[in-house]
Amino acid sequence: MSTKVITVRDVSKTFGRVHAVCDLSFEVEEATCFGFLGPNGAGKTTMMKMLYAKCRRDENCDGTISVFGFDPRAHQLEIKYLSGVVPQDNNLDEELNVVQNLTIYSKFYDMPSVRTNKRIDSLLDFLELADKRESKIRELSGGMKRRLLIARALINNPRLLILDEPTTGLDPQVRRLIWDKLGQLKKDGTTILLTTHYMEEAFQICDKLLIMHKGRKIMQGTPRNLLSENTEAYVLELPRIEYIKIRDSYLLNHTRLEESGETARLFSDDMDTLKAVSDLLKVGCFHLRQSNLEDVFLKATGRRLNDRQ
Repeated sequence: MSTKVITVRDVSKTFGRVHAVCDLSFEVEEATCFGFLGPNGAGKTTMMKMLYAKCRRDENCDGTISVFGFDPRAHQLEIKYLSGVVPQDNNLDEELNVVQNLTIYSKFYDMPSVRTNKRIDSLLDFLELADKRESKIRELSGGMKRRLLIARALINNPRLLILDEPTTGLDPQVRRLIWDKLGQLKKDGTTILLTTHYMEEAFQICDKLLIMHKGRKIMQGTPRNLLSENTEAYVLELPRIEYIKIRDSYLLNHTRLEESGETARLFSDDMDTLKAVSDLLKVGCFHLRQSNLEDVFLKATGRRLNDRQ
C-alpha cells in the first residue's frame, strides 16, 4: 500500500480580490513525481509555497494541508527539515564559489564538517559540477546555476524535493540532463513535487499531474490517462484560412475541429483520415502530429499553456 507524503483538502488562497488558489485537493505518494501543469498565473507556485509555509492558506477556509503528517501553519520547521526547495529564481550568493554556497547552506541543518564535505563531493559528481567546485557563481552558465540550486536543495538528503519551474530558460540538452537526475532521485526514494508550463517536461517525468487554470483544478491523473481520456490520438494543424478552403469536404465529418486565433486543429483517432485531409492541402502549410498535453489543456480551457492569464 502506497504511503501518502502530502494530503491537501479544499485549500484556498486569496490576495485581495485575486483568487490564486480555489478549493484545491490532491494527494502525493511517496517516491513519485507529482506535477502542477498550467500557464503563468495559474496558482502553481502559490500552492507550492503553502506546502512549506512560505505562504499561508486562507484563515477562513476549512481546508487542510498535511506534509509528512505536519500542518505547515504550526510545523514549518519540521517540514523544511525534511524538504529541499528549488525556487523559480536564482538566489545563489554571487560573491561565493560553488563549494562555499553549499557549505553555508549546510549550516542551516547543523551538519558536521566531515559529513558536509562528503555530501558536497557526492552532489557535485551527481549533478556533473565537480570541475566547477571552485568557480564563482557569476562564472557559471544558466544550466550550471540551476543544477547547483538542485544540489543545494539536496544537501540535507531530503525526503521531499520541491522544484518551481526547474528548467525554465534552459536549452534542451541541459533540460534532459536535469530530467535524468530527477528520475534517479525518484528511484532512490525521493518524492518530487514540481511546477511547470512545459508539456513535454510534465509528460516525461511526472507520475501524476494536476492541471490548473485560474487557481482551480481542471483535471488530474497520469499523463497518459489524461491524454487518452480527454482528446483524440492525432491532430492536424493548419492555418484557418486553409481550413476554410476545405471545410466542405466529407472527410471532415470524421474529425473534431478546434480553432485558436489564426490556427485550426482537426482531431481524430484515425491517422489515415487526417492524412487524407492533408492531401487536400498544399505542401508545407500543415503539421500532422500526435496529440499532447497542451491539446488537453486547450480543449478544457480554450487557452494555450503559454498564454498569459
